[in-house]
Amino acid sequence: MSICYRLYMRELVTLGNNIRAERSRLHMSQEQLANLAGLQTHHVSNIENGKFDIKFTTLLSILKALNVPFEKLYDINM
Repeated sequence: MSICYRLYMRELVTLGNNIRAERSRLHMSQEQLANLAGLQTHHVSNIENGKFDIKFTTLLSILKALNVPFEKLYDINM
């Protein structure tokens, strides 16, 4: 497995963890987030666990459902 791939996967896990943390902070279930974002619950689970490469449009739906800016879920100044 290449270093680039491992770094990419680590970033997906970080993003997923941050989505989960924000959802939990809002006392929202995965099912509630999925409904608000127009996703399937298992899709939200896979994203939160870093198992799913998230599309930009899906990310936008999640950001809107959580009512947070991207910067709150991911440090773009790395």
